[in-house]
Amino acid sequence: MGFRRSRSDFESLYLPKSQPQLISSHHAPIPKPLQTSEAHSDNTLPPVTNLPESFYQEQDLFRFRKQRGVNLGSWFVLERWISDGPFRSAAQPAQSDLDVARGKNAKSILEDHWNNWITEADWAWLKDRGFNAVRIPIGYYHLAGLDPSLLEGTDFHEFTDVFVNAWAKIQEAFELAYKPTRRSRQTKSRLPLRHFQRPHLLLLQTQPKPHHTHPNHPPHTPQPLPPLTQPTPPNLIGIELLNEPHPPSDPSLQSWYTTTIKKLRSVDATIPVYIGECWRVDSYADWLVKSGGAGASGTGLTVLDHHLYRCFTSSDISTSAQVHARALDPDSEGQGTPQHFSSVSEKLGQVPGGGSGLVIGEWSGALNPGSLQSSTSGGWEETKQYIDAQLRLYDKTCAGYFFWTFKKQHPGDKGWSLRDAVGAGTFPDRIGLRLTTSSGEISIEPDEVAKAKSATKGAASESHRKWWSQFPGKYEHGKFDDGFDKGWDEALRFLTFDLNGRDSLSELGFTRAWARRQTKDHRGNYWEYEHGFLQAVNEARNFFSRRYGFT
Repeated sequence: MGFRRSRSDFESLYLPKSQPQLISSHHAPIPKPLQTSEAHSDNTLPPVTNLPESFYQEQDLFRFRKQRGVNLGSWFVLERWISDGPFRSAAQPAQSDLDVARGKNAKSILEDHWNNWITEADWAWLKDRGFNAVRIPIGYYHLAGLDPSLLEGTDFHEFTDVFVNAWAKIQEAFELAYKPTRRSRQTKSRLPLRHFQRPHLLLLQTQPKPHHTHPNHPPHTPQPLPPLTQPTPPNLIGIELLNEPHPPSDPSLQSWYTTTIKKLRSVDATIPVYIGECWRVDSYADWLVKSGGAGASGTGLTVLDHHLYRCFTSSDISTSAQVHARALDPDSEGQGTPQHFSSVSEKLGQVPGGGSGLVIGEWSGALNPGSLQSSTSGGWEETKQYIDAQLRLYDKTCAGYFFWTFKKQHPGDKGWSLRDAVGAGTFPDRIGLRLTTSSGEISIEPDEVAKAKSATKGAASESHRKWWSQFPGKYEHGKFDDGFDKGWDEALRFLTFDLNGRDSLSELGFTRAWARRQTKDHRGNYWEYEHGFLQAVNEARNFFSRRYGFT
């Protein structure tokens, strides 16, 4: 299965060695368990209640649909190999956010970067190409404008004013991502609100406050992004607690995850939490099942975030691009990674509460030159095949994915920059499901849908009963039928969500987690219910494609 190291092993951005307690952009130490000190106890937020049901319906559909996204790298947590402009006046060694903050004109340089790195034109570009989610790395110091006390006892404390306006810019990102946009071929005056598109959802990947060992600064970690729960923006699809953690031990990280998730869910029981699994996806999947979704009550997803790169290790370098692509191709026979991802996703379907799923939080088209030695196309054909294999793998076996990264300051890198990869033709110009009807509008006929559902269910139910009749046992085939009914309806609910006036379709992504939410009976032969649900989702998708057409 061969999970590899991260890009941080190749292009790390370490903070100065004189400040080892600070978190780098990729290597995050395990913070102390989240606590609320007496000084901050008055700021504890009450649970969110009394929001309209329509808010939760939209929010659930956003969070549980298949996430086809991209990382907005180096927007807030800077990485010099992506954008070196903000480092022009940084203090030496000029490699980190802290170095920039210590340099000249830091506040104006950073605010200019925040205002211009991602623009409305970028949101439109992503929407037009089928992307429906973004992942934004931020650090605790970017919350200075929200609560300056979060920086106390850290090396960023004296730079509170430098970062004071970052939080407002992050909030603006939510507004821009959620902002309705209109199809250009229809006139503004003739469009009702339901014809508007909401192109993007946001997953925030956070850097918590680091350890403190000084006696005057007792250990604590700030409450993660508290204002997002007052109320949570409908297009927040999750918070990732740590990026690529390197813990002293798995139990220490899992204990911190449990404590922090419990704290978050006490404020908002629905908030999805994404967790890094240290490239030990089986181990952390087992832990989530045993811990009941990290042991916190609530209905929020607890998602495993895996990062996949194939360009760093000696094995990666000595393996040809063609072999890399075949190993990831879900249509190739006997390949370990597709089977492994499918197995992990099935296992995560057992996580109780809000459920779970597997998401590829970072991946790219980057290949080491050693893998391209036999190329006759300068690496173009091999990179295209490698990206295509990954897209099909993640669509088939995972709940979502986020390419690393959206763009680089200096163009030309078609392995790491999505903009350049699309421009070069190694990445498709469009991803996801797209209606093939010319108008972008369809008419759903209930009688036709019901007839198709009945016929398909009858055939599936008969096949299910016939198969299991070969194996003596105690079955509850009625659960298969119940699962099929719900799976069909829910699949079409996602496919037709906010549909009129746009051609990009939503698709159920966290399928097993969503199946668990549709019934309270998870005992006994629940597996039959799940089988029916999963089959129905596929059959409903096939029906919709045949009837209305999508690519």
